[in-house]
Amino acid sequence: MLCGNIKKLMLTQKILHKKILYKTLTVFIAVLLTVFAVVPKDRFVKAASVQEQITSLQQQNAEYKSTIARLQGEATSYQDAIAQLKAAIDALQGQIDANTAEQQKLQADITTAEAELAKQKALLGENIKAIYLEGKISTIEMLASSKDLSEFVDKEQYRNSVKDKIRVTLEKITAIKLELTGKKESVEALLKVQNEQQTQLNESRSEQGNLLAYNEGQQNEFNQKTKDNQSKIDGLIASQRRANFNPDGGYYFLRFAGTVGSFSPSSYPYANAGFGMSPGPGCVDNDGPDAWGYCTRQCVSYAAWAVAASGRSAPMYYGNARDWVAAAYARGVEVTRSPQPGDVAISTSGYWGHAMYVEGVSGSTFTTSEYNTYLDGRLTYQTRNF
Repeated sequence: MLCGNIKKLMLTQKILHKKILYKTLTVFIAVLLTVFAVVPKDRFVKAASVQEQITSLQQQNAEYKSTIARLQGEATSYQDAIAQLKAAIDALQGQIDANTAEQQKLQADITTAEAELAKQKALLGENIKAIYLEGKISTIEMLASSKDLSEFVDKEQYRNSVKDKIRVTLEKITAIKLELTGKKESVEALLKVQNEQQTQLNESRSEQGNLLAYNEGQQNEFNQKTKDNQSKIDGLIASQRRANFNPDGGYYFLRFAGTVGSFSPSSYPYANAGFGMSPGPGCVDNDGPDAWGYCTRQCVSYAAWAVAASGRSAPMYYGNARDWVAAAYARGVEVTRSPQPGDVAISTSGYWGHAMYVEGVSGSTFTTSEYNTYLDGRLTYQTRNF
C-alpha cells in the first residue's frame, strides 16, 4: 500500500514538472514571437548593412588620409629639391652671365688689339718701304745729301729707332692678343661646362617638377575619394535624420512601471558633456558613457535620464534605440502602440533608431522632449503623429 502511494506521488510530480516546463517554454516562445513580430526581420540586416557601409567608408578614409599624409611628406621633399635646384641654377646663371660679359669684353679687347696691330703693321710696312728706298742710296750719297756728319748720324739713329719702336709695339700687341685669346678660350671652355651643368640642373628640376605634379595629382585623387566617401557617410546619417521623423513601422511606446513625476528637460545633467556620432562600438569621442550605459547627449541617454528624473527606474544598457523594443520585452516592460505621458517612444528605423520622451498626448499626436533628433546632440521638442 505504501509502495503504491509512493509510485502515485512520483507520477504526480513528473506530470507537474512537465506542465511547468511546458508552460515556461510556451511563455518563452510567446515572448520570442512577440519580439520578432514587432521588430521587422530585415531591420537587423539593414542596420548591419548600414553599419558595414559606414565602418568600411571610415576605414577607407583613414587609409586615404594616411596616404595623403605620406604624399604630402614626399611633396615637401620634392619642393625642397626644386628650391635647392633653383638656387643652384640661379647661382650658376649669375656666373654664366658674368663670364659671358667677360667673354664679350675680351672679344672687344681682342678686336681693339687686332685693329692696333693692323695699324702698326701698316706703319711698319711704310717704314720698311722707306728704309728699303733709303737702302738704295749709298752711304756716300747720304753723306753728300747731309749738311754735315751730325745730320747723317741723326738720320741713321732715327731710322733704327723707328724700326725698334715698331718692332717692340708689334711684339707687345701680339702678346696682348695672345693673352686675350687665351683668356677668351678659357672663358669659353668654362661657359661650355657651366651651360652643360645648367642643362643638367634644368633637367633635374623638370624631373622633380613632374614628380611633384604627379604627387599633387595623387593627393587630389585621394582627397576627392575621401570627399566622396564622406558624402556617402553624410548621406547615411541624413537617412537616419529622415528616419527619426518618418519611421517605417511607426512608433512603439515603452511604459515603465511607477508614478510619473514632473521634471525639467533642461536639467539633463550631460547637456555640456562630449558628443559624437561615430558608429562605435562604444563611446569613442569623449562622450560617455553616462550613468545608465549610454553615450552622452544621445537620444537614449536623455530618454533613460528622463525616466529616472520622472521618479522611476531608468532603463539601463538597452543599447541603441532600435534595440530598446526587444530589450523591453526581454525585461517584462510593457510595449504598446498607444502613447501616454511618461512613455518612451521608440522608432526602430535607420541604423540607430530614435528614442523620445513623451510629454503629452492629444488625439492622434503626441509631444516629446528628445535629444539628438538632428544628430547634433541638442535638446528639441517635437509633435508627432501616431
